[in-house]
Amino acid sequence: MHTIYVYVLDTLADWELGYALAELNSRRFFKRDAPQLAIKTVSYSKKPISTMGGVEITPDCLVDDVVASKTSTLLLPGANTWNNPHHAAIVEKASELLSAGATVCAICGATAALADFGLLNARPHTSNGPGFLAMVSPGYKGSALYRDEPSVSDGGLITASSTGALPWTKHIIESLGVLQADTLESWYEYFRTGESEHFFALMQTLPSGDGC
Repeated sequence: MHTIYVYVLDTLADWELGYALAELNSRRFFKRDAPQLAIKTVSYSKKPISTMGGVEITPDCLVDDVVASKTSTLLLPGANTWNNPHHAAIVEKASELLSAGATVCAICGATAALADFGLLNARPHTSNGPGFLAMVSPGYKGSALYRDEPSVSDGGLITASSTGALPWTKHIIESLGVLQADTLESWYEYFRTGESEHFFALMQTLPSGDGC
């Protein structure tokens, strides 16, 4: 069983998690021998949060409940409230997860939180444009490893800009190994381009009777 921990906080950017959660929860394009996944929302308290889109989410568990192991993945979405000191606990947990060989996936404002903690100083990464992290994160010393790309995967660390949700999701799915390589590539190209040929190519990669 692989556990996907989704950190939730007020003003969470709903769209940044949309592709990833929809595919990981529905399993609609998973290969037949894909591992089982458990998806859990986590926060610093059990108090409901309100996303940027006004959706209320009550966390399933607390930061202390997150298990640091190779079968854990942590998703850190963007939000306007990352500077709240309550979130220091999940950033410390992210450091623990990386040390344990788990996967940590941060997008948009969450990358700034990791940068503040020094977690981007020694790994290739991206964020909301060159200079952004240096501007908002005093502890950031990793500009030499910054990559001006929508999403960057470096072993257990996957980062993305605010507009990089789709390639970020591709990297996340790839890290979990739940889709065949050709399925993932066709899925990505279809949502990237909107061209129907990629949809039909996607369907061709699935066993008969599968798909949406």
